[in-house]
Amino acid sequence: LVSVLSSAIIVYRLPWTWKCSKLLMKFIHAGLNTIAMILAIVSMVAVFEFHNARNIPNMYSLHSWIGLAAVIFYSLQLLLGFAVFLLPFAPVTLRATLMPIHVYSGLTIFATVIATALMGITEKLIFSLKNPAYSASPPEATFVNCLGLLLVIFGALILWMASRPHWKRPPEENIKILCPTGGNSEGTEAESTMADGSNTDKSDLRINSEAARKQNLKLDEAGQRSTM
Repeated sequence: LVSVLSSAIIVYRLPWTWKCSKLLMKFIHAGLNTIAMILAIVSMVAVFEFHNARNIPNMYSLHSWIGLAAVIFYSLQLLLGFAVFLLPFAPVTLRATLMPIHVYSGLTIFATVIATALMGITEKLIFSLKNPAYSASPPEATFVNCLGLLLVIFGALILWMASRPHWKRPPEENIKILCPTGGNSEGTEAESTMADGSNTDKSDLRINSEAARKQNLKLDEAGQRSTM
């Protein structure tokens, strides 16, 4: 979930994928999420079988509670994504309404997965290291603690990339300007709702630029007078 889910999150944020059609990126995004879901289910089955074979109680730790909750909500997120954004039956207004929720829940699940991994490796160290104990900071403890720090840094980097506006996939007309050889592109749900306001945005940008230019001229004149 940490590696494959992070790839699914940032697949729209990579500039060299902007020239690809939106439909292709949808299939890549859905495919990566499906692979992550399959691997998560296999891992859950392996954990329960291991606990049952060793007579270890199931679902008693906070790590197991949050981990199971993450897998359940991730499966719901995947089903909702397939039904609303991949299949061509949902109306555009519904897609535009659910898109912010879909993005926010995906990032929340990813952060929950990082937290689950950190709790899991800490729990494993406490149970496994007996002589010397975890509190004695043996090399194994130092190694896994460094792994935990790298997980935090990696998760923060992915969340930063997913939350920066300039990393977002631009509207399709801007993609044609940035990537003129990219071919035809499918329209996005949220972007399609903003297409009608593109001309207004451009005119507002020109007005703001003109106002800023006049303001700079006034400041220059004032500076010249003060210098004289």
